[in-house]
Amino acid sequence: MRDTRRSFLKKAAAGSALLALEGGFSGLTAAGYRRTSGANSLIRVAVFGCNSRGASLAGTFARQSGTEVKYICDVEENALKKGVDAVIGAAGKEPRTEKDFRRILNDKDLDALVIAMPDHWHSPATIMGCAAGKHVYVEKPMSHNPYEGELVIRAVEKHKTIVQVGTQRRSWSVLAQGLNELKNGIIGRVYMAKAWYANTRGPIGVGRTVPVPAGLDYELWQGPAPRKPFRDNLIHYNWHWFWNWGTGEALNKGTHHLDIIRWGLDLDYPSKVSSAGGRYHYHDDWEVPDTQIITWEVPGITITWEGRSCNGGLVDNRSHGVIFYGEQGTLHTGDNSYTVFDNTNKLVKEVKSDVIISESLNTTSPGEALDAVHVKDFLDNIRNGRTPSADAQNGHKSALWLHLGNISQRVGRSLALDPSNGHITGDSEAEALWRREYENGWQPLV
Repeated sequence: MRDTRRSFLKKAAAGSALLALEGGFSGLTAAGYRRTSGANSLIRVAVFGCNSRGASLAGTFARQSGTEVKYICDVEENALKKGVDAVIGAAGKEPRTEKDFRRILNDKDLDALVIAMPDHWHSPATIMGCAAGKHVYVEKPMSHNPYEGELVIRAVEKHKTIVQVGTQRRSWSVLAQGLNELKNGIIGRVYMAKAWYANTRGPIGVGRTVPVPAGLDYELWQGPAPRKPFRDNLIHYNWHWFWNWGTGEALNKGTHHLDIIRWGLDLDYPSKVSSAGGRYHYHDDWEVPDTQIITWEVPGITITWEGRSCNGGLVDNRSHGVIFYGEQGTLHTGDNSYTVFDNTNKLVKEVKSDVIISESLNTTSPGEALDAVHVKDFLDNIRNGRTPSADAQNGHKSALWLHLGNISQRVGRSLALDPSNGHITGDSEAEALWRREYENGWQPLV
């Protein structure tokens, strides 16, 4: 389909007069927008998706100096209230509300978008934000499939906006220190890395097709995804476990840890991937694996991720983490801390978090402070025109590794990959899963 961006926006508006105006975004280019807003020290933000993670982010953004959460956007009335309450609690000022975020993209006073909607919305909303000249903070994973990640990179390059992915560990100082020590040889040459996540999630049952609850715009919630009837076990969290909207535990939690491994080892793309696992624990509507081991190969290094959604048994006395194995020892991390052992398991070094609750971060707890460090970095990048370390390139690559693991899982075999770009080679069935089908008129285009 050879649609222009304008026609895409018109279609996506689904009849919205605000987006169907001649001239798309009123002729406002990204460069022109930044000339308009650059003189203002105040950064005005809109938060999309506020049921859970988005409400937390809304509060964190609202607490930052020189920042105003102008809009709260969500397709459900109850979630809208959560977002509004978070902003009022943080800043004492009530934001505007809008169910359809597309209605606010023309606001020339709006500087940035925070995207915390379900996974199937992350890339399309990011692309629309970039086209509107807005900077974007998007929750991980950046994409629902590999194709979308490449589109986001193109959108950033075309519109010259800043996209920062919510892989907040990129902004954690002690973790960065530990990975610098890794690169400087504290455990010698690294030849293996392991990441894991374990939780004890319950069953989701067999959903019934029921009327859409009052106050929920289910049509807009689905957005780019092919239409499915509303079921009573889908919203708000269980969409993670359906391929139509979610990406499974691998991208829900594994993205953080694969990003750490890639960062620590300066890796771009693997050359081979394989996955084993399945939905083992319960018999219900859950489509993605609840038990999964993904293995990647790069020259001289093997990397694994273990995901257990229904058994919280600890590894290394932790529910999640990363271990690097080298010729001279091991480095354990995954959070804002790290520990180093030699090959006799003797403790060599232990460094704990240095996060201090401070006025500069405007936070109320250590966990929130670690989020706020990353949020502050995003705001500083906007003010200074810097490219974030958690940029679209890294967001795409870290998500891609796990997308490839899921594709291997779905086709039931190992996949050979092009190490220059991560593309699948010699397997047409697997290559077909590189991208998804979209609801007619909702295809993201750059």
